[in-house]
Amino acid sequence: MYIKISLAISAFLLITTCTEKTKDPYTWKPLKVTATAYNSLSYQTNDNPHITAFGDSLYPGLKYIAVSRDLLGLGLTHNTPVKIEGFKEIYLVKDKMHSRWKNKIDIYMGVDVQAAKDWGRKKINILYGVIEEEEVAKFEEDK
Repeated sequence: MYIKISLAISAFLLITTCTEKTKDPYTWKPLKVTATAYNSLSYQTNDNPHITAFGDSLYPGLKYIAVSRDLLGLGLTHNTPVKIEGFKEIYLVKDKMHSRWKNKIDIYMGVDVQAAKDWGRKKINILYGVIEEEEVAKFEEDK
């Protein structure tokens, strides 16, 4: 399972790495959201805290987020890359939140409860990558 995750992350980084010859295939859309943080601990999630609602496995160190279900309709679906204000890394949508939450992301912070508490609750700006159908065709042509 860990090998599959590593391969998926490597493939994602390869695709999203821009070179002089390759154009970024994503259109980055801005969005202001409320951001909190969570850990893979049963009292914060459920009795199987290392499996996301999409079926992905969680391991400390992974750059994953959960999104409120209303954001799924905007294009923040499974494996969507997200740039989060205040972080250098790109995060991937790997989990869904309970339907009671709206316009919210939850940043995965492994088992570091203090880091999640220190993050707290903030209104922040994010950019999320979507690939438009015509961009997919152009990207394929450039290969």
